[in-house]
Amino acid sequence: MPELPEVQAHAERLTDQFAGKVLQRFTPLTFTALKTATPPPSDAYGLALQQVGRRGKYLLLQFEPITFVVHLMQGGRLLVDEKQSPKPRNGQARFVFADGPALLLTEAGSERRAGVWCMPSATVLADAPLNKLGPEALTFDVELLQATFAEHSMRLHGFLRDQHLIAGLGRMLANEVCHRAKLSPFASTSKLGEADVAAVIAAIHDAADDGLTYERTRTDMSSSKDRPGRVHGRASEPCPECGDTIAAVSYNNYTVAYCPTCQTGGKVLADNTTSKFLK
Repeated sequence: MPELPEVQAHAERLTDQFAGKVLQRFTPLTFTALKTATPPPSDAYGLALQQVGRRGKYLLLQFEPITFVVHLMQGGRLLVDEKQSPKPRNGQARFVFADGPALLLTEAGSERRAGVWCMPSATVLADAPLNKLGPEALTFDVELLQATFAEHSMRLHGFLRDQHLIAGLGRMLANEVCHRAKLSPFASTSKLGEADVAAVIAAIHDAADDGLTYERTRTDMSSSKDRPGRVHGRASEPCPECGDTIAAVSYNNYTVAYCPTCQTGGKVLADNTTSKFLK
């Protein structure tokens, strides 16, 4: 799933190309694409796109006083649509402008969870789905993160992926942050000291900055396999920090990648939820 760097860079690209374009029509191409009933998308017709913003992993197409909230989920993309085919492959919804290309929301696969919310701009952050998000990952300081850790005792990797607690990170950045902070992904958040918390914050910024620097070199949003990382997707390869072999714990929907030497004192984490290696 696209994370903070991919979504932010894509928002910037779309703003550069579409800001000032007047919305002519919004067309859902599937029954599940539009998640809201009011206000109707037609309230934004004739309005110019101000910018494309981001909140967590959501894109915000801002046509004041209307904002379209777009979530790409796992296989979704918001693509520049030159052809505007009547039946585009994997098409979910289309934003048609008075001139130039359209924007096409696509979603590969069969889940069909990507979608669009049409909302009043004045309340968009206070209403679902955005009201369920935690603070943006890059806004945490030591005091706030330490307090949040204390309130939510759980594995560090799980915390970093929880959008209700910290918005914008996902499976890849969780792996990268834990590695850069030199902490076990299974470490208990409530047991982390101030130095550990500071290391997590620094690692969040470093990993996000590296990802954003890479994404800004592209003309499209990257896929997971293309994104540069130190441990994510690199199981069995040498750790770039110490040379040890990167290990992994696999679950149904994601993989926790880590370096035993850098993060777990040389111990290999058990592939279940009762691992003893929590430090």
